Amino acid sequence: MNVKRIAGALGAEITGLDLRAPLDEAAARALREAFLQHKVIFLPGQALSPAQFLDFARTLGTPIEYPFVKGIEGFPEIIEVKKLEHEKVNFGGVWHSDTTYLDIPPMATLLLSKEVPPYGGDTLFANQVLAYESLSDTMKRLLEGLQGISSSAKADVSKTREDRMRTDGNDAAPKSYEARHPIVRTHPETGQKALYVNVAHTVGIEGLTEAESASLLAFLFAHQVKPEFTCRWSWQPDCIAVWDNRCVQHNPVNDYHGFRRVMQRITLAGTRPA
Repeated sequence: MNVKRIAGALGAEITGLDLRAPLDEAAARALREAFLQHKVIFLPGQALSPAQFLDFARTLGTPIEYPFVKGIEGFPEIIEVKKLEHEKVNFGGVWHSDTTYLDIPPMATLLLSKEVPPYGGDTLFANQVLAYESLSDTMKRLLEGLQGISSSAKADVSKTREDRMRTDGNDAAPKSYEARHPIVRTHPETGQKALYVNVAHTVGIEGLTEAESASLLAFLFAHQVKPEFTCRWSWQPDCIAVWDNRCVQHNPVNDYHGFRRVMQRITLAGTRPA
């Protein structure tokens, strides 16, 4: 297993593994250590079937179903994240952590590229530990103990689901979800503190007025995705990305109109943010 960092803030490319076969205990342990250290890892050249993709995901955690979109045939835990040639809006095309509107958001997300456009369609990632650590001590004290309110109905991101809801929507899902989580989250494995708000889902701060929340959140939303906290990944077919949803945000770039992009996605069960 070879690990190559791709940026100063986060991200590493991992080669030398064939995920079509089960990982032995040592390889699985080394992979998890790389995941925790680099926060997002990329494994190119992995032409996996859905069953193999799901088996690999189970070496890292417990796959769970996404509430709004049905899974592919025979695999309810695997959804397609796709933008078709005639569509203008890409799925989740805004900075976010996945499904923070759930009481227990996922620990990690895995994405497997199946079809990629001839150019564009990169994904940006942002390290929320670095974003927190770069704040002033005064701001850290201000944020400590505050609870952010997340909603699945925030307009910026609900618009990005509309095409998939029409074609693959889960009719049994509730219309919206809402949850409260600490604005500063402590990672349950590393102990690091990270910002845990995002422009896609966070709609307010418990105990503050709407104006007070808006001002503080606007600062945090701009701060947490500064270029020096980010990395960028250019996709090729059959590449897997795994990112730590507890301390990483991502943003798929929507710059490939007229082309098709199809990914398979699995999320892994997490713990209640604290």
